[in-house]
Amino acid sequence: MGRPAGGDEGAVEVFLTWLRVERGRAANTVSSYRRDLLRAGELLAGRGESLVGATPGGLSALVAQFQSSGEAAATTARRLAALRMFYAHAVAEGTVPADPTLHLEGVRVAAGVPRPLSMEETERLLASVAGDEPTAERDRALLEFLYATGARISEACGLDLDDLDRANSLVRLFGKGSKERIVPVGRTALAAIGEYIDSGAREALSPQQWRSREDRAAVFLTNRGRRLSRQKAWDIVRSAGDRAGIGREMSPHVLRHTCATHMLEHGADLRIVQEMLGHATISTTQVYTKVSQERLLAVYRGAHPRATA
Repeated sequence: MGRPAGGDEGAVEVFLTWLRVERGRAANTVSSYRRDLLRAGELLAGRGESLVGATPGGLSALVAQFQSSGEAAATTARRLAALRMFYAHAVAEGTVPADPTLHLEGVRVAAGVPRPLSMEETERLLASVAGDEPTAERDRALLEFLYATGARISEACGLDLDDLDRANSLVRLFGKGSKERIVPVGRTALAAIGEYIDSGAREALSPQQWRSREDRAAVFLTNRGRRLSRQKAWDIVRSAGDRAGIGREMSPHVLRHTCATHMLEHGADLRIVQEMLGHATISTTQVYTKVSQERLLAVYRGAHPRATA
C-alpha cells in the first residue's frame, strides 16, 4: 500500500485549517475529513497518483474501489463529499488547475427514516437505571437530558455547569461549528440533573485533584473524574436499551429522533423543533414529519374499524 505524497499531506492540512478557521467546522468533522482524505491519498499512491495530481479517471476508479470494498454507501458518499470540498478549495487556492471531481457521478444512498421509540419504550428506557450509586444518578440524568432536549451526544458530553440555568429551566448548547443555542429543559430532566448534582453524586465522582479545568467544569463525569467521553455516553445509552428490552440497537441519536418526533406528534411547530435541535435548514427537520405521519397511519389502520375494509 502506498503512502500519501508529501505535497498531499501539506495540501490536506491547508484545507483542514481553512475548514476549521474559516468555516468553523467542529473538531470531529475536521478529523473525519482528515481520515477520508489521507485514506484516499494512500490508495491513489498505490495507483501511482496523488491527491494534488489526481485525474478524473483515477478518482472514478478510487470511488469504484470504495464501493467494491463492501463499505456502506453512506460512507463512500461521505468520502466523495470530502474529496469534492477539498478540490473546490484547492482550485480556489491555485493548488490544482482544475477540479477532477466535477464529472464524477454521485453515490446513491438509501433514504434513512429514523425509527424513534414509542412512548412505552421511552418510559422503559428512562426507568431502566436502578440504584442510588453516583454512576446510576449520572446515567439517569444523562438519559433524561438527551430525551428532554434532543441534544447531540457531543453537546451533552460538552455540557458545563455554567451552561445550566436551572432557575429558568434552560440550557446552553454548543452545536456543530460551535454554534450556540438556548434550549428549554423539562421538569423531569431538571429533577434528575438536580438529584445528580445536589445529592453529592457528581461530587463523589470528582477527583481529589482535577486534571484540567475542562474536567472541573463538566456536568457529566466518569468514575475517574474526567469529562464523560462520547464513547462512554454511547455505552450508557446502549446498556440502558439492553436493560429496557428495546430489542434493537440503541444510540444517543435514537433519543434525539425520539425527542423531535414526540414533540411533533404532540403539536409542536416544525420551526420550533428545528431551532431546538439546531438544524441549519428546515428540510433536515422535515424527516421527522414523515416519521410522525407513518406512525399516525399505522395507528389509524390498527384502530379504525373501516381503515382496511
